[in-house]
Amino acid sequence: MITAQAKSQTDQPFIRIESSGPLAFRLKELWDYRELLFFLVWRDVKVRYKQTAIGAAWTVIQPLLTMAVFTVVFQKFARMPSNGVPYPLFIFTALLPWSYFSKALNSGIQSLVGNANLITKVYFPRLLLPISAILSGLIDFAISFLFLVGMMVWFGFMPGIRMLVVPLFLFLTVLTALAIGLWLAVINVRYRDVGQAIPFVVQLWLFASPVAYPISVVPEKWRLLYSLNPMTGVIEGFRWALLGKPMPDILPVIISIVVVLALLFAGIMFFRRMEETFADIV
Repeated sequence: MITAQAKSQTDQPFIRIESSGPLAFRLKELWDYRELLFFLVWRDVKVRYKQTAIGAAWTVIQPLLTMAVFTVVFQKFARMPSNGVPYPLFIFTALLPWSYFSKALNSGIQSLVGNANLITKVYFPRLLLPISAILSGLIDFAISFLFLVGMMVWFGFMPGIRMLVVPLFLFLTVLTALAIGLWLAVINVRYRDVGQAIPFVVQLWLFASPVAYPISVVPEKWRLLYSLNPMTGVIEGFRWALLGKPMPDILPVIISIVVVLALLFAGIMFFRRMEETFADIV
């Protein structure tokens, strides 16, 4: 909201730009700045691969190495079941959304601190920064997805009609990263320890999600509590849509959606409330 006020000493009007309310979403304003959003996303993509020797191949190498380690540890040593799916494919299908989520979350958390000069010099909806940081990872996801399709063909798992549902679970992954990223990005502005601790927390979160194992190994009495992890429904949904497995228990998916929407709604309100202090603290 732009207001004109008169200075007490010079009686000259000046312009003050402020938010229309700490809880206002101002979706129209975000749409008006869509070109800036596109520029920020493209900038993040170029910066990520600038002066790298193998460029976008890193998006495949990292989950591929993780898949190899998990295959040795959990299949060869722990004899972890994979519900009739070749274990490397079982793992990589889960690593596809997980890799995107973990990278997007880290980028979203650092988005405000990393753009301090931009925040202090010019006005724009600050919400664009975490959104652009999270959306920029979709390029990496697309590259990894093509590699996964190649693996499916190699192992004889031809993509079926269920593959059309993948964008819905991807959208849920994006919302999950955004919902959590908004909270932590704001806290990281004031307490920079958050940015240092998150990579460790994400590693622990990896093992608390059904990436290296099916959800069937979780005792029945703990399933409801386990489903509060929003990535549980995402990963189970990806495996169902891509590997042609029987329909998973719908409860984890429903719980994931409810938890994510609640976190996102509260996160946006929290972000809008604290937005006016970013330029002073960052």
